[in-house]
Amino acid sequence: MLHSALDRAVKERLLIRNPADNCVVPKVQHQEMKTLQPEDLKAYLDAAERRGALPMFYLELVSGIRKGELVALRWENLNIAEKTISVSKQATKDENNRLIVARPKTENPIRQISIPQEAVDLLVREHAKHPGNPWLFPSSRTGAMYHPDSVSTLHQRILKDAGLEHLRFHDLRHTFATLALQNGVDIKTVSAMPGHYDAGFTLRTYTHTTRQKQDEAAQTMGNLMAQMR
Repeated sequence: MLHSALDRAVKERLLIRNPADNCVVPKVQHQEMKTLQPEDLKAYLDAAERRGALPMFYLELVSGIRKGELVALRWENLNIAEKTISVSKQATKDENNRLIVARPKTENPIRQISIPQEAVDLLVREHAKHPGNPWLFPSSRTGAMYHPDSVSTLHQRILKDAGLEHLRFHDLRHTFATLALQNGVDIKTVSAMPGHYDAGFTLRTYTHTTRQKQDEAAQTMGNLMAQMR
């Protein structure tokens, strides 16, 4: 981005040359991607239910939204009739490290995400526990917005309760995308729901999964062509 901006400055004759031309860009360190395995989902969700947090973590696994977006959801963001949630805000920290709620800094700051009926039912029952509270997942201790760090802590406790290996909360986003792709959801839809900036990013991130689908497609086409001969 900086190189492109400086290139523009050269074209507009604000600079003689681009000082970023000879910079050596460090290699990106890719962290190993982990996901909840399909056979572990029930144990994870059962543990979440025992801790009274099933609606929050069920929604995460069927939508793949960011942690900051999850805690910033309000009751008004749920459309019961359309079975959608409107993701328009996220909890983040300002320059003074204070927690604030702001619009995501993306090209498409508002996303309408379709969710299954079971998720809608869970959210309705959750809201019935605190009908006067505007937050979809208020803190049981303060009644205010659930703190993102507390969500991560609760996630780790759920994993421990279920006897599962350590996973970051962010890995639940990977779990959503991986399972969706493996079960035939198209790449553009999978990209849009968790808020990836383009489908190319999703393809690059989930190469292992899309390669599996390509292998299946190749086998399908091979079988089709064999019938034609």
